[in-house]
Amino acid sequence: MSGMPEGQAASVSSVTVQSQKARTSGFPREVTEFDWIAAGAVVTVRRRRLVLAGMVVAATTVIIVCTAFGSAHLGGGEVLRAWWRLVTIGRLDEAGGPVGVILFQVRLPRVLMGFLVGCTLAAVGATLQALLRNPLADPYVLGISSGAALGITLATLLAGSSLLVQAPVAPVWGFAGGLIALVVIYQMAQSHGRLPVHGLLLAGVVLNAVLTAFMMFITSIMDPVRSAGLIAWLMGSVTVREWGGLLGIAAYVAIGTAWLWSHAPVLNLLTQGEETARSLGIDVEQAKKRLYVVTALLVGAVVSVSGMIGFVGMVVPHMVRMALGADHRLLLPAAALVGGMFLVISDTVARTILAPSEIPVGVVTALVGGPIFLYFLLTQKSRMV
Repeated sequence: MSGMPEGQAASVSSVTVQSQKARTSGFPREVTEFDWIAAGAVVTVRRRRLVLAGMVVAATTVIIVCTAFGSAHLGGGEVLRAWWRLVTIGRLDEAGGPVGVILFQVRLPRVLMGFLVGCTLAAVGATLQALLRNPLADPYVLGISSGAALGITLATLLAGSSLLVQAPVAPVWGFAGGLIALVVIYQMAQSHGRLPVHGLLLAGVVLNAVLTAFMMFITSIMDPVRSAGLIAWLMGSVTVREWGGLLGIAAYVAIGTAWLWSHAPVLNLLTQGEETARSLGIDVEQAKKRLYVVTALLVGAVVSVSGMIGFVGMVVPHMVRMALGADHRLLLPAAALVGGMFLVISDTVARTILAPSEIPVGVVTALVGGPIFLYFLLTQKSRMV
């Protein structure tokens, strides 16, 4: 570092080393007010573009490949010809005949819905982990998904029909329930202005148990047909009946995740501590309130169509952070893309492993994410000892 005083050079070198520790551990115990500068310099614009371009290609490949799997067997050649006709003709209803109907009217909407839900859960998980400075934060673990599901369940009960829980109204009920759950969990876990890891998780377990009990009570007093449908939805499903519903959720997700991405610099500062963010000109309380509201809105939107799908918002951001670092300018979009791919693959497994029967996709994500969550929890506990 020619032309720089020795003391300043040593300081910058120390910050760089500490930033590298922050990138590997995700949430360091001790940080300085300069860490966000060093972390920002690590992920260059060129690297972000290359990584995200590669992930977009990978996500497109996963979507195309997963449409080839299902209860009805389709040959690889038939699938490729149907996709080629779609590209050349540009109309879903005229691409590929009977094979095209299966691919583009049945499987593709479901795959895209799974991708949207996975993107949203992972982006929300990364945001909550930054806000709470806790790598184990997740909308499912914290009870936000349960709150959103309870809101929609109550709407179903009070409506007497499914009219009040259809798009675009359903996300509003989910948003209200998710936001209330988020406020409650924050107040329960907060201790002297801090959010201890185990206190947060314990509060999430308690809230989940209470909200689930309420939902079970509501389903028990419904008529059997509606109750069975509601229970199947609660276990997690990305089935889509029409393209209109998919487009409605896509609008919610696109606007919400783009807004979160635009606040990546703020999240970078918040991960370094509220005092640091405040000293650098951030209105911390207002930023937190806005981010909490948007995350609750996004969770409500996806829960309204997919039910409760767990662990995507915890496992995916944590893995991406370990691989790419904690700069949210890259972490947020990368986690969203990986989350989308993860849920698409999980849903493909769910609908093919016991074909023609299906298992809820929430079961698959729980079987994968549960052991990983336990490992992360034990790791965090050993670090605190």
